[in-house]
Amino acid sequence: MRRSLLISFLCLSACALPAKNGNNTAAPARPQAAATAASNTTTKEQELAEQRLIQDALDYKNKSQVNYKIQPGDLLEITVFKETDMNRTVRVSGNGTLTFPLAGNIKLAELTVPEAEALLAAKLSEFLVNPQVTAFIKEYGNKQIYVLGEVKKPGAITLPAERRLTVLEAITLAGGFTELAAPDRTKVLRNANGQNQNLQVEISRITKQGDKSADIFLEPNDTVFVPQSFF
Repeated sequence: MRRSLLISFLCLSACALPAKNGNNTAAPARPQAAATAASNTTTKEQELAEQRLIQDALDYKNKSQVNYKIQPGDLLEITVFKETDMNRTVRVSGNGTLTFPLAGNIKLAELTVPEAEALLAAKLSEFLVNPQVTAFIKEYGNKQIYVLGEVKKPGAITLPAERRLTVLEAITLAGGFTELAAPDRTKVLRNANGQNQNLQVEISRITKQGDKSADIFLEPNDTVFVPQSFF
């Protein structure tokens, strides 16, 4: 009886031991964990690359605005350093002029912002010592949006006065997507009340599922950015 109990105990103990392979121990499930870590690293790299592309697009937009020539209807915010009583927000008239304290009526249409600042400073220098003028286009008379990234004709588009423009319509006006585009990662970059917004637009929801609510309306100075596909 004791011998049979001993044999049964040894059999149970043997069954409880971990199975051995050629390396003496069972291989742990590390390859899956490594694959997950590699996938996370790749995703982070893609996100960083996309952020760099977005910043490049915004830099392009800022440079193009520096070269922008003032037009009738533009609303300018003009400040004079240490002369706060002269600061004004004024709209350029239909004939391309505006009236400013001490400077009088001056024509700014077809000047870039730096050129307008220099002209205002020159006019004010007759009354002030070394005036420092800063001008900022607060609102464009011809309201524009930008379509950048993987579209065939990137650049500025003037918003129509008679109706609102959607994301998909803007991309169409920019020549459509390139072969490298990732349409479902399209973004609208917007500054609303001083807050930067990043709005995701899934184009396939519009084109394949017929969800018109996904095709959001654009606001003046929006940037539509189409990223590159990483696959």
